[in-house]
Amino acid sequence: MNEENIFYATGKRKSAIARAWLRPGSGNITVNNQPIDKYFTVESAIKRTLQALTLTNLQDSVDVNVTVKGGGFTGQAGAIRHGITKALLEYQPDLRGVLKKAGYITRDPRVKERKKYGQKGARARFQFSKR
Repeated sequence: MNEENIFYATGKRKSAIARAWLRPGSGNITVNNQPIDKYFTVESAIKRTLQALTLTNLQDSVDVNVTVKGGGFTGQAGAIRHGITKALLEYQPDLRGVLKKAGYITRDPRVKERKKYGQKGARARFQFSKR
């Protein structure tokens, strides 16, 4: 296998971490050794993962292999999109302006807020009783 035509990047969202390998090819996308439509059962997750490729019109000219772990399908889809975007920047650095304007380069910093001690949850409180 030719190592110089493979581009690697790591994407993250919430608690999901995706490792993406991108190479010139015919548009095959595999997630954890499965086709993307078999791995994700929700159509919105599939669309989110492919947003960077459809924006740059490269969905039929590159093969993507992704391994993802942690989080749910929404976080994993966002992590895969982030990883594919970073790999695309290594593949073609001139795509940076288009991807930056769409907001795909920036990692989404929102994560679950921790539960506080003596309370029901992160924000929720136990019900107060005066008597």
